[in-house]
Amino acid sequence: MTAPHLDFPADILVGGVWRPGRGHRYASIYPADQSVNAEIVAANVEDVEEAVAAADAAWRKANWAGLKPHQRAAVLYRISDLITQRHEALAQMQRRDNGKPISETRALVTSAANTFRYFAACLETLEEQVTPSRGDYLTMSVHEPLGVVAAITPWNSPIASDAQKLAPALAAGNAVILKPAEVTPLCSLALGRICEEAGVPKGVLSVLPGKGSVIGDALVKHPRVKKIAFTGGTEVGRGIARLAAEKLMPVSLELGGKSPTIVFADADLDHAVNGVLYGIFSSSGESCIAGSRLFVERSIYDSFVARLVAATEKLRVGDPTREDTQMGPLVTGQHRATIERYVALGLEEGGRLLTGGQRPAGEGRDDGFFFLPTIIDGLRNDAKICQEEIFGPVLVVLPFDNEADLLREANDSVFGLAAGIWTSDYKRAYRVARALETGTVWINTYKQFSISTPFGGWKESGTGREKGRLGILEYMQQKSLYWGLNDAPLPWAN
Repeated sequence: MTAPHLDFPADILVGGVWRPGRGHRYASIYPADQSVNAEIVAANVEDVEEAVAAADAAWRKANWAGLKPHQRAAVLYRISDLITQRHEALAQMQRRDNGKPISETRALVTSAANTFRYFAACLETLEEQVTPSRGDYLTMSVHEPLGVVAAITPWNSPIASDAQKLAPALAAGNAVILKPAEVTPLCSLALGRICEEAGVPKGVLSVLPGKGSVIGDALVKHPRVKKIAFTGGTEVGRGIARLAAEKLMPVSLELGGKSPTIVFADADLDHAVNGVLYGIFSSSGESCIAGSRLFVERSIYDSFVARLVAATEKLRVGDPTREDTQMGPLVTGQHRATIERYVALGLEEGGRLLTGGQRPAGEGRDDGFFFLPTIIDGLRNDAKICQEEIFGPVLVVLPFDNEADLLREANDSVFGLAAGIWTSDYKRAYRVARALETGTVWINTYKQFSISTPFGGWKESGTGREKGRLGILEYMQQKSLYWGLNDAPLPWAN
């Protein structure tokens, strides 16, 4: 297939106006060969102030929050349609943005279109509640938009992550400041143009790429920003929560993970091998829900790990434009260096390198940020690389002897985002799934997502939920109404 012409955006969207930012100039780089996609002039604190002022003014006008739900839903449906019409161009743009294989970026664009369509449908069918009366009055529970919402999204799946925040926030009637990751601004800016073309009023949406320490910090502290929805690292999320507490502002935080995947001896091993590989090495391991800790029942440990290593060494790592590529490059050279340090640390801690652990050579990969899928065993669960999020294609493998020991070690983590179970025993699957301290558990599958099913973390993996029919309510505030039905005046003043 011939790739479509890509019109890379150069301007940013500030309060309804497309123009260069007032911040620093930088290059968007293609991670596969370090060629330049576009030159971007980032936003700065003055741009944040302008965008928030415009958003606050636009939100208060009746031409967005004041629309009937089905009218706002119609705009979201048009956004979904425009994403679908430009599907291939957006997929190719995201491939250039962060280096993911084209097969994966196509799926992410489809996900974004589906997310807008889903929340449009949810909005049309969202009902207020008449609550049971306990006196001479009628009581209702209703929901109102928060006002100006800041959505801060990561670099690993930009357009899908953007949609998961933008769609429910806009559906709820809010104005939104979208702050994409500095290194992957392109699809977020393209989505801003689509939203505007679909009918989102000027000023209701701004897109402000730039440094998180500048733009994100300013948004969190701004008195007119009424909610932060953030996906990213736990340390940054913790800082956001501290600042938000000063304002008593609600936050949604989808943070890091160190997800356990569990293979019992009675599992379908063909399914388990493929599922484990997909869970950790798809997206080059740059995924918050990556199954990066693998627990294998001891009776099958050696044979299963041997199969896993052999299958790992057959994975196709290379050119993201190829339809059969399974792993593209990592997002930046700096991130690859961090992963290399973790691998070295694991070996220093006594780990045994079973495969990978280095940069691949040749086949056009020398100029990109490629790293081979890596498996390490021989460590205890308390080793640093078993406890800290690496966010790359590195899997640590540990044996277990019984269910009690397994659960103790699987739950021995500050994180609680996701987990996977491979077993043919449905009773055990249910028992273990309920005992795991995590927000999502996959059973005999992994890394499958539905926009209709809530998603979020336990412990230091975050707070709040995205997706699901009630995901709109995460971007609204509840209000109670009392309608007096008494015929006589209230007796107290008599």
